[in-house]
Amino acid sequence: MTDPTEHGQAWEELVATARRTVADGLVVGTSGNVSVRVRDGDRGEELILVTPSAVPYDRLGPDDLVAVGLDGTPRAGTLAPTSELPMHLALYRNTTARAVVHTHAVHATAVSTLVPELPPVHYMAAALGGTVRVAPYATYGTEELAENMLDALTGRTACLLQNHGTVTYGDSLSQAYDRTAQLEWMCRLWLTAHSVPGLRPSLLSEAQMAEASQRLAGYGRTAPPR
Repeated sequence: MTDPTEHGQAWEELVATARRTVADGLVVGTSGNVSVRVRDGDRGEELILVTPSAVPYDRLGPDDLVAVGLDGTPRAGTLAPTSELPMHLALYRNTTARAVVHTHAVHATAVSTLVPELPPVHYMAAALGGTVRVAPYATYGTEELAENMLDALTGRTACLLQNHGTVTYGDSLSQAYDRTAQLEWMCRLWLTAHSVPGLRPSLLSEAQMAEASQRLAGYGRTAPPR
């Protein structure tokens, strides 16, 4: 078993992110889960730090660290990992994800029950790779759900899980969390516009989304010196 103290800082950030999902109303109780990919210095292998199952986030401390290998084998901790571990592992095995955030955000979950994909109501969908798809329903914690999620995430960094919630990933916990918050905002926006009687929200075309994607690709970067 790996030494839990080696990844203390990463665990602190993971717990802080999990607590933020509760504080921001994206989950209730322990309904969501968060994970991050780290490297074990002694073994030279990649480990996944993940929130444990059925433990309120405000009770988690340094001694509660849970780590597994990419094959799901326990590497540190005495608590059971989240029941959604198959979903997290599928992402780490098949993408470049360094962090994953899963929530039961209200507006996003509502949208997942209505449409097969979030209509392109705002250009920030381009920041997630394009129009956000809905993965078909499957029982939580199953390999079927993980497979459905991967299909929905093709070319994307976020998806909705039908009658369930959201999944996002990124290069860091902060990026994955920001994508979750952005997705929930877009779902709330669409639901609000869609609820006006007698009117339909305008949607962006593929060309408009493509243009937004191009502009967002350089967003926040400093122009090279001339």
